[in-house]
Amino acid sequence: MIVPSVDIQDGRTVQLVEGREKALEAGDPEAVAERLAVAGELAVVDLDAALGRGDNRAVIERLVRRFDCRVGGGIRDYGTAVRWLDAGARWIVLGTAARPELLRRLPRERVMAAVDARAGEVVVEGWRRGTGARLLDRIRELRPYVGGFLVTFVEREGHMGGTDLELARAVVAAADGARVTIAGGITTAEEIRVLDGLGADAQVGMALYTGRLHLADAIAAPLRSDRPDGLWPTVVVDEHGVALGLVYSNRESLRAAVEERRGVYWSRARGTLWRKGESSGAVQRLLRIDVDCDRDTLRFTVRQEAPGFCHLGRWSCFGEEGGLPRLERVLRRRRTEAPEGSYTARLFADPALLAAKLREEADELARAEDREDVVWEAADVLYFTLARLAAAGVPLAEVVRHLDLRARRVTRRG
Repeated sequence: MIVPSVDIQDGRTVQLVEGREKALEAGDPEAVAERLAVAGELAVVDLDAALGRGDNRAVIERLVRRFDCRVGGGIRDYGTAVRWLDAGARWIVLGTAARPELLRRLPRERVMAAVDARAGEVVVEGWRRGTGARLLDRIRELRPYVGGFLVTFVEREGHMGGTDLELARAVVAAADGARVTIAGGITTAEEIRVLDGLGADAQVGMALYTGRLHLADAIAAPLRSDRPDGLWPTVVVDEHGVALGLVYSNRESLRAAVEERRGVYWSRARGTLWRKGESSGAVQRLLRIDVDCDRDTLRFTVRQEAPGFCHLGRWSCFGEEGGLPRLERVLRRRRTEAPEGSYTARLFADPALLAAKLREEADELARAEDREDVVWEAADVLYFTLARLAAAGVPLAEVVRHLDLRARRVTRRG
């Protein structure tokens, strides 16, 4: 799969050739990440920290809060590693500091070792000094301690001349089941497809930034179809993972969806692009595209506008769903549409009343003893909590994202 690279220097997104010469500047990292995160995980590299010339910590912390990020650059000690894990980094990437004595103290499943090589020799100090160590030997040495490897073919980095697929094959074999990501020279969707078939991700920067490789083509690279029309079944879900419906995509619709960041699909009936909500107003903001394990189905995660996805005016084609997401939508709608004088209208009009009810219901939940009382009081707390979120304009998905980040913490409360 594709892993877009966001390399940051002096607070800006840049791309370097062989780690030295700045080839281009792509602007604000948050804007760049917003555009690229539709593909999934981002590789965020703090070049200044890597070179010991300051850091871009504040910028990267904002990225980690919003997107699934692999964070690398300047992580040389246990304290820095744990700080990024606690901040919510999906992975941390350690270079020269990837030594057994440090790695043993970190959660293996969230640590990648960055191994940089020129012509098969491991290089360090910003790729400037050879070590005499061989790439595959280094991977075998670190394999028991990490969940993955980021391997950069330095002589190819930034040149867009293609990568070394045979060496990549050897790297995957040496990693022996650990996740492998290859960087350096990857330029085409075909290379991404081959690497995926080998069991490796492709970390790409320059080709994406220059337009040599379209992000949609990179996402689609591993896909195949057993349909006569070549279309890919596409499962559409909302921010809570609720299935909204099944549609179909092809390369043209996928390109349009990525460029416009909205739900765009392929109409089998008309044989044309179908932009969801174009006539009904029930548009979709595209958040992320995932490819399934068999590489024959897509999943679009979208922010769906009312009344919903289904042509019958329902949220989902599978019928009306319940649960907290539905209650959230009802309360957000009632914030502006509740009948004058109704209890819900009073809650939104009187912050003191809503605050009092939250305190009251939380206390009653804490004091509840039998099962039925706990269920009753918990329902009250959840109702008033969702009302508070609606009043503040905060989506439930943002709270869920925050809880997910907390779950990634490795430092526990005393």
